Amino acid sequence: MLSQSRLCLSVMLTTRLATSMIINSPKTLLPYSPPPFAKPLRNVPKYRLNLANLPTPLQEIDLQADAVNEPSVLQPLRDLNIQFLVKRDDMSAGVELGGNKIRKLEFLLADALDGGYDSAVTIGGEQSNHCRTTAAACRMVGMEPHLILRSKRANQVEKDRVENNEDSFGYVGNILFDRMVGAQIYTCTPGEYGRIGSNALVQSLCEDIAKQNGKKVYPIPVGGSNALGTWGYIEAANEIKSQLDGEAVDHIVFACGSGGTATGITLGLALAYKDEQDKLPNIHAVGVCDDPDYFYQEISDIAREMGLAVPLDTSSSPKSVEEFIKDHVIMHQGKGLGYASSTQQELEFISKFALETGIVLDPVYSGKALYRFMEKIAIAKTDGYGFSSSWALQLDSAMALYLDKMTETLMEKMMEILRA
Repeated sequence: MLSQSRLCLSVMLTTRLATSMIINSPKTLLPYSPPPFAKPLRNVPKYRLNLANLPTPLQEIDLQADAVNEPSVLQPLRDLNIQFLVKRDDMSAGVELGGNKIRKLEFLLADALDGGYDSAVTIGGEQSNHCRTTAAACRMVGMEPHLILRSKRANQVEKDRVENNEDSFGYVGNILFDRMVGAQIYTCTPGEYGRIGSNALVQSLCEDIAKQNGKKVYPIPVGGSNALGTWGYIEAANEIKSQLDGEAVDHIVFACGSGGTATGITLGLALAYKDEQDKLPNIHAVGVCDDPDYFYQEISDIAREMGLAVPLDTSSSPKSVEEFIKDHVIMHQGKGLGYASSTQQELEFISKFALETGIVLDPVYSGKALYRFMEKIAIAKTDGYGFSSSWALQLDSAMALYLDKMTETLMEKMMEILRA
């Protein structure tokens, strides 16, 4: 019977492969048609790739379950009888590609392949999820990845290389994954990053590689955040509306690090619900690095780059892109100690949240965003927000947890919680 079962399975698989299974290569250029609500956006991509596992799940957190620890980090939600939903964009792909960046890269790398590029350069922090995802995605589509990683250790790493022929940058967290897929790694100091600018650093390296190696090099901005990459989150907004299936939520909350995701969600939901204003959620973006004014400007600039023209076809439409953005997204300051630096309270929140929900938050992005969101909910009774249903959009994988110092601190917090 066992051999018969195996034979039967083999026949079924062979038949399916021969008749109905459609398998696309990751580098297959798929003609792109935008959602109907996106008509006010004029610069529409020609192609996208199929790199992500979409749609990502929409998961409800069980607030009726007994609290695992006291005080519970979910208690403010229970007190206000809030329905709490998590959009699991950390499940958008495998460990190499998981997180929000792959949505953007489906459009950016499609453009690169369409243009005949064979290499790509991007930039980010030392433990950048975006850089890790870009490196892996480039390999999947046959391109050579080059990464500029911003690090306070950059000068020492270069000194060790020149004087001792030693690579002291390490093999921890995302750097390990960058190396595993063969990314060429370059470093810059935070001072160089601020003084020269991320776009200029990327462009300069593109020109150097092209000159030295004869490569055709595609520049990808920090976070994949430009007009083209942002279409990934125009599609995500369409996905969100479809999953809600006519239901309304009050608030959508997510982390903001470079502005592209915030632009896509804000424009996408604002346009998708243009004729259903009563169902349009309040949109909250929690900045994990720069201040709110900086992000309002970045989001407005990307929206203009996408061809958004205002006013729209309603008499109440704002007169400028900046007004449109500020009417539809609330930027919150959430950087705490700074980018990729966590307070003791944030790490304790992440530890307790994992213990109570089974969901491990990224301390650089989603952990900070949800921590600030919970603070807002805690004072909701007095600030007039009136939460009755809420949404947390988890964006990135937890890869950044695997930093030596941060892992040690998290372990200490977990032991304290479990001993209590």
